[in-house]
Amino acid sequence: MMQNRARTVFLLAHTGRPAAIRSAELVVKGLLRSGIGVRVLEAEAQDLPLPDEVELVREATPQCLDGCELLIVLGGDGTLLRGAEFARASGVPMLGVNLGRVGFLAEAERDDLDKVVDRVVTKAYEVEERMTVDVVVHQNGDVVHTDWALNEAAVQKAGAEKLLEVVLEIDGRPVTGFGCDGIVLSTPTGSTAYAFSAGGPVVWPEVEALLMVPISAHALFAKPLVTSPNSVLAVEVLPHIPPGVLWCDGRRTVELPPGARVEVRRGAVPVRLARLHHASFTDRLVAKFALPVSGWRGAPH
Repeated sequence: MMQNRARTVFLLAHTGRPAAIRSAELVVKGLLRSGIGVRVLEAEAQDLPLPDEVELVREATPQCLDGCELLIVLGGDGTLLRGAEFARASGVPMLGVNLGRVGFLAEAERDDLDKVVDRVVTKAYEVEERMTVDVVVHQNGDVVHTDWALNEAAVQKAGAEKLLEVVLEIDGRPVTGFGCDGIVLSTPTGSTAYAFSAGGPVVWPEVEALLMVPISAHALFAKPLVTSPNSVLAVEVLPHIPPGVLWCDGRRTVELPPGARVEVRRGAVPVRLARLHHASFTDRLVAKFALPVSGWRGAPH
């Protein structure tokens, strides 16, 4: 049902999680109580205890966020990346509440729900832009697929039997070639995701750069590479091997035929994230990974 409210927030939740259902109920009640309208996908509303005032939309398209000032996402990394798809396509900032394990894209934890509602009601949040990558797949000189990613585009072998044989290129020049399980082409945001698991460096979000991280490469020189944000990274799959696969943010996949070429460059459209506080990325890193910092005394004053 449509509501005539001055402000509207879109809510996206992982309804398969009991914690998300409870959290959604708290957030919805808090926002409605403050006079802010809430919009939810009809498919998700069936699993949520929602009041009649909540506006339901049937189509899961970017247009379903028209008129919304914010997208609140409740869930783990997968749900947050799903929310990022809506945020990028619509331009609406995303505020993530982590109900999973690590949740680097999230701005708040489940214990912060009251704070989340208060900050949304008073508009006490800031919006920052996160760099994305645009992905193009070529085959025999033709563009056969286009995509994008907030975290990473990963070129991987399709099966467990054989290695993926690739040649890496940066800015139109070959760098090296080897057999491997795959290559992760990442943004700074994605440096704490798949690229991190593959042994890549942690890059602070405000650093503008692109990362190229090999996965289990059989080569002497197979180090993670950090390039200019204006560089063009390419992975060429050798023509004599079985097909590989391309994964974007672990959500969208396409087969890479032998001889395919994957090009990654800075994305034309960023993802906008809502921020509730000014905690440094260093503090976030320590908290998310529970890093040992006992004994630290700090710089002398």
